[in-house]
Amino acid sequence: MDVDVDAGRAVRGRPRSEAVERAIVEGVLKLIEDGVPLTELSIERIARTAGVGKATIYRRWSGKEELFVEVLRIMEEPEPALPGISMRDDLISLLEHLRRRGVSLRSSALLHNVFAQMKSLPKLWDAYHATVIEPRRRVMFDVLRRGVENGELRADVDIELANDFIVGPMLLRTMIRPDAPLADDLSERIVDCALAGLRPPD
Repeated sequence: MDVDVDAGRAVRGRPRSEAVERAIVEGVLKLIEDGVPLTELSIERIARTAGVGKATIYRRWSGKEELFVEVLRIMEEPEPALPGISMRDDLISLLEHLRRRGVSLRSSALLHNVFAQMKSLPKLWDAYHATVIEPRRRVMFDVLRRGVENGELRADVDIELANDFIVGPMLLRTMIRPDAPLADDLSERIVDCALAGLRPPD
């Protein structure tokens, strides 16, 4: 069954309860944190952990993939308000958002589990990409384009490659190397290191 990331879920039966939905989401998170692979998370197991019936889950989500997308949405904090003072400040703000997510043990555990298994659940990966990754990339691209327009970046900079230069080190630290330090000044150091090679010559 395809995951429709944009369509609202129809409400059937009894009125929806935020407490019940939260219990279901917490049930998914607990199982993931306990090391249960996503592929082994059945609706029945989730319902048992959350203390609800399977029908309660199906009244809210069409299946486990749609439920997983909801969990991922909840785990993602809203994008930060950008300072708008300079391209550098905006880039640091965006990277700091990723760093803080990596510092969060619960978020880190979830994302490591999800990304390790995402290829076996392509519909979930597509939904995550559409709802989280792509909007974040668009924001970063807009910041970099403004940097080109106002002279903070060279006019010939490849925006997509510049994005990878800046975001890549933080993703490496938060996703691939959970043992790597996430120092408070890491975002600033990454941005300054990348911009040293991307700024126009004096």
